[in-house]
Amino acid sequence: MKLAIVSDTHDNLHHLNLALPHLREADAVLHCGDFCSPFTLKRLAAGVEGKPVHVVWGNNDGDRRMLAAVAAQAGNVTLHGEFADFEIDGFRIAMSHYPEVARAVAAAQQHDLVCYGHDHQAYEARQGRTLLLNPGELTGVLTGRATCALVDTETGQVTWIEVASSGQ
Repeated sequence: MKLAIVSDTHDNLHHLNLALPHLREADAVLHCGDFCSPFTLKRLAAGVEGKPVHVVWGNNDGDRRMLAAVAAQAGNVTLHGEFADFEIDGFRIAMSHYPEVARAVAAAQQHDLVCYGHDHQAYEARQGRTLLLNPGELTGVLTGRATCALVDTETGQVTWIEVASSGQ
């Protein structure tokens, strides 16, 4: 199975639209926070054609009531709150927006994947059996690179996707 990991979209619909063909390759999408506005979540949910979307809150997700309404209307979005701990086909996943939370959870090596966002830095490391992953920022504003990642749950391979750079 393939999982698409994305974070820190910050309402950049252009970059989200560029990423959608890659996200559609996955069986499920994990968003590690900071959509910012409900219309961004709406576009993601519709853009992946009904595939499951798992979401944790970021520090810039301000209108959580409206985000929850959009998620309910979409029908394929699960809002996990500040932290997510769940399984997909026996593959154990934890999500947080915050690096310090993710690092602590990954150190326990109880999950197959721990993903996070917030610092906008693409990052991949192994802690025993656990893959610790930050897909970077989809907005592309702080680093100049708009990135996301695909994870193959059978092989553990990470494929990095760069949909735009500062020159685009």
